[in-house]
Amino acid sequence: MTESASKGIDEKYCTECGAIIKAKAEICPKCGVRQIAKSAAINLGPTTANGKSRIAAALLAFFLGGIGVHKFYLGQPGLGIVYLLFCWTFIPAIIAFIEFIIYLTMSDEAFNQKYGQA
Repeated sequence: MTESASKGIDEKYCTECGAIIKAKAEICPKCGVRQIAKSAAINLGPTTANGKSRIAAALLAFFLGGIGVHKFYLGQPGLGIVYLLFCWTFIPAIIAFIEFIIYLTMSDEAFNQKYGQA
């Protein structure tokens, strides 16, 4: 498959390199890394190549977004610090609630394109 091909129903992303592999594969044929069993982790829906989950980001934005935890989770520590510095104004909490709604309505493909860089 090519890199631009979309993931099928019976496929998943490799936890290490992000290549599209068969859902039942135990080892990635591209990088050779053993895949994590589904029963070993809580399933919060599809994840990006670097392991970020759209649902986890949305939950963090809803519950801890006022102090920027979701920004740290998504690999944006600069914005996380800004949220922390201004948390006393409650403006970051309002923005985080809007981002919560955005994360919930965003498609998995769009989330993967925006936050899936390893």
